[in-house]
Amino acid sequence: MVEESAEREFTAFVRARSYTLFRTAYALCGDQQAAEDLLQTALAKAAMKWSSIHGEAEHYVRRILYRDFVSAWRWRRRRPEHTVAQVPDRPGSGDLADNALLRIELRDALRTLAPRQRAVLVLRYLEDRSEREVAEILGCRPGTVASQASRALARLRRHITSAPHPRQEVAP
Repeated sequence: MVEESAEREFTAFVRARSYTLFRTAYALCGDQQAAEDLLQTALAKAAMKWSSIHGEAEHYVRRILYRDFVSAWRWRRRRPEHTVAQVPDRPGSGDLADNALLRIELRDALRTLAPRQRAVLVLRYLEDRSEREVAEILGCRPGTVASQASRALARLRRHITSAPHPRQEVAP
């Protein structure tokens, strides 16, 4: 049975940090439902160990997020649907429309990456962590982090430069 004080602490942690943790999970998954599932699983695992992770709670939950995302069984299970290759019917030009199209293009490009590569990019560039920190979280060497980041960025560049830019007219 869980102690009442531990339950209050855990509930307070979830209330305070769930938005930030969900943002990370969404960046990893690129899908709201998958991100919710990933975060829920991580929080459930953290709840089971709550009494032993007091000061390291967020670090512990993030490590679970990254490791569960990268695991092979999760990758196969979370992609039962297929996305379309092209964004349907572009809206009229304008800064907001262009920004939305760029975000969609980047999201689609991120989905082409292997889970470990996406996790490396999220940790390095969204969370601004060092190669050493990323290596520790993912359980690999800093050299692996550097090579995964390099390959992922090269793949993103190829994907984005091959797609038409939102300001370019696409022939019908």
